[in-house]
Amino acid sequence: AMPFLLCLKKKKSPVPLGRSVFQKHNPPVQQNYQTLLETCLKNKCLFTDDNFPAHISSIGTGALLKKLPRNLQWKRPPALHRSPVFYAANRKQLDLCQGLVENCWFLAALEALTFHQDILAAVVPQNQSFERKYAGIFYFRFWQFGEWVDVVVDDRLPVNEAGELVFVSSVYKNVFWGALLEKAYAKLYGSYEDLQIGQVSEALVDFTGGVNVRIKLAAAPPDLWDILTRATYSRSLMGCHTHLGISFPSISFPCIQATKVLKNGLVAGHAYTVTGIRKVTCTYGPENLVRLRNPWGKIEWKGDWSDSSYKWELLSPKEKILLRKKKDDGEFWMSLRDFKIHFVDLMICKLTPDLMSQEDGKKWMYSLKSGRWVKGSTAGGSLGFFNGNFWMNPQYWLNVLPVEGSKKSLGFCNVVISLMQKHSTKHRNRAPHLFIGFSLYKVQRILLSSYFHYVGKLMALKLPPAFFTRHQPVNKHHVFLDEREVTQDFHLEPGVYVIVPSTLEPQQEAEFILRVFSRKHILRKSVLDGNIFLPSVNDFKFFNIFKEIVDRYEGKIWEDFFTKYFEQNPEITAVQLQKILNNVSWRNFQSFRLNFTLDACQGILALLDLNATGTLSIQEYRVLWKRLLFYLEVFQKRDTSRSGKLDLVELHAAVQETGISLSNEVCNLMAIRYGDPDLKISFESFVCFMLRVEIMGEAFRNLTQDGKGIYLRESEWMMMTLYS
Repeated sequence: AMPFLLCLKKKKSPVPLGRSVFQKHNPPVQQNYQTLLETCLKNKCLFTDDNFPAHISSIGTGALLKKLPRNLQWKRPPALHRSPVFYAANRKQLDLCQGLVENCWFLAALEALTFHQDILAAVVPQNQSFERKYAGIFYFRFWQFGEWVDVVVDDRLPVNEAGELVFVSSVYKNVFWGALLEKAYAKLYGSYEDLQIGQVSEALVDFTGGVNVRIKLAAAPPDLWDILTRATYSRSLMGCHTHLGISFPSISFPCIQATKVLKNGLVAGHAYTVTGIRKVTCTYGPENLVRLRNPWGKIEWKGDWSDSSYKWELLSPKEKILLRKKKDDGEFWMSLRDFKIHFVDLMICKLTPDLMSQEDGKKWMYSLKSGRWVKGSTAGGSLGFFNGNFWMNPQYWLNVLPVEGSKKSLGFCNVVISLMQKHSTKHRNRAPHLFIGFSLYKVQRILLSSYFHYVGKLMALKLPPAFFTRHQPVNKHHVFLDEREVTQDFHLEPGVYVIVPSTLEPQQEAEFILRVFSRKHILRKSVLDGNIFLPSVNDFKFFNIFKEIVDRYEGKIWEDFFTKYFEQNPEITAVQLQKILNNVSWRNFQSFRLNFTLDACQGILALLDLNATGTLSIQEYRVLWKRLLFYLEVFQKRDTSRSGKLDLVELHAAVQETGISLSNEVCNLMAIRYGDPDLKISFESFVCFMLRVEIMGEAFRNLTQDGKGIYLRESEWMMMTLYS
């Protein structure tokens, strides 16, 4: 019996049967930023990039040209603003505006990236400016098919006659990192026009090198909320997109070109960023909420839990003040139930592949193999075509090994397999993606003797056609997609498997990379002949070429402990909070010990206890834990004397490092309130200080209508001042 093959078609037909689209993938021309910078500084000239010139050819050749303003010009930021800034670290929001290029998917992914400042800094190196060593040259880093590449651009940007940027721009007209990043991304993919069509999932991988999980919300798993929770409080980035809007009523919106804004406020066929989740306590019981952001920075959901929804009156005053934003900034809340109805897919980009895993342990192995489907040789197509050539496809032996000391695995191992095709031309949108997928077969060692002779050890030869006619794959209902990447999670018994990546139709040519993530495995490509052996467990270190992923983020160490603790104590008191915090031992800061007083813990609890129960839930504790890790990193960086305390100068620097702007007067006042007699701040006091500043700042931003002041009823004022 042949396995069921499902083909999901999106927008373009696959290349006709037998037609070859193969061209060897050409990576971008490598330009050395440092060398080019020093040359320009030495010659006292500004860099001009001949590989991506300030010319209409860099914009494209199609429909985008019709949108361009008359008399398009290319200008450098110093010609557009008196005091241009590359990156404004103190901006809490992304504050980028989409231009003429319809690349909401790119901006939605970029918004998700801003929640992980260390990753953003890797993509957007922030030691660049328009002042120090300025030579009109900037660079950015993207992950491309298994390796990180630097993309260099000059800073000439397309503008209209009024000097306004025609593509991505910032709300703050003197900030240019977004426009330059978009230019570098356009260069990577051929032109600005090549960014017109894309998916959030692609950009997330390009920014991180992570692996994607796609969840169809119409058939979402019952533990979707748990998955969202793990993703939110781990190092994962999330995006989603709406239905095309065919069956939903819409209204015209003249300022947005070629889009359909539905009556419920959502934009049809549009990408959004998932920016947070929250379980709130209503008068009728708990409600799970999802926070999303439109990358346009405007136009929001109008249903339940929108800014003007009556539902907010069902919460405690403090919870309402700290969660609700009454402004059209593109960010809004909706219930998990509505989220599943109005959005099609949820894309989660995992930086460590354990999102769906309940296994203990933090180390994961990562193997990558490059391959090709070649017409007449290895382009066998899928089993669905019954052409007898399926076995000709590249085959990869995967030996899944048991992990010692894994208590939760119960004999099974979590394995993530990702297949990614390389675009066949310099321009990503000029050739359609092929429909690709892979089959995974379990191979019993006793069966191997039926196909191969033993020569000392099993030879890693290709399985013959007979094997595939007699056996079904583990993933019987695997899907072929005309997308760049297809990923699937497996829960496998230790043993020998074969991965067969293929195109849907035979005789289609392309290059691809195959990635496998697991706790412990061996991955080798099969060959037609030769002495390449299928290794045993004892051969592990000799035969396997792999990278080890170690999540060094301190938050992962204690996640299992917190989960188990809160299972026994769903709500914790200030006394329990003090006990937990003061018993934390750090992996990266081994000599560091916390010493929170009960008074400090009572203050923290008052700040984070939004529903006024006098206790903290695991959700509220996770918020604290995430901030605690961030504050510790900042504190260690600014405590230059290693005294364990910050003086006033170091305190000012630490506050700036968090991206918050405070006046000298406020900093001094807080040092008096939280410091010792010498006005020095311990880490514990710094945590209390920063939590208060962040929460009160968030409350102000949510309540203000004009950015200058707020109006509070007496009960709200008393709640915010006394209880926090």
